[in-house]
Amino acid sequence: MFIKTIKVKKPGRLAAVLAAAGILLAVLLVCAAVKYSGRSVYELNSETRRQEFLKEMGWETSDEYDECKAVKIPEKWNDVYINYNKLQKEQGFDLTDYKGKNVEVYTYRVKNYPGREKSEGVVCNLMIYKGQLIGGDVCSTELDGFMQGLKK
Repeated sequence: MFIKTIKVKKPGRLAAVLAAAGILLAVLLVCAAVKYSGRSVYELNSETRRQEFLKEMGWETSDEYDECKAVKIPEKWNDVYINYNKLQKEQGFDLTDYKGKNVEVYTYRVKNYPGREKSEGVVCNLMIYKGQLIGGDVCSTELDGFMQGLKK
């Protein structure tokens, strides 16, 4: 059996090296967790990028948004927001971190909703915060309408 000893002249150096290694490991773990969390980050800070995203999701839409409005996500949610956030979570989004924040909602007329002639009354809403997609839906504007996630 062999035993090797290491003599450290200044214990502060070893502690500093171990602390630096620990910080590096923590940074690598956080980066890996973000990369493999399954949630895609969509930078939709221009009309071109929003149009590309809509096509990627399978939708034919108007050439430009029909409406853009600023919406404040309330701090306290009622049943409507709680249910809407369930839909967002199913798509990999979560509006919880945006409570009290002002977001932009871009609305596009959908032209190719399945089973609907010309898809009248069907729109796609994209919720954007600081250029990033944070949620959205495809829905009917009719009284007995429907709502679904962004993907066709």
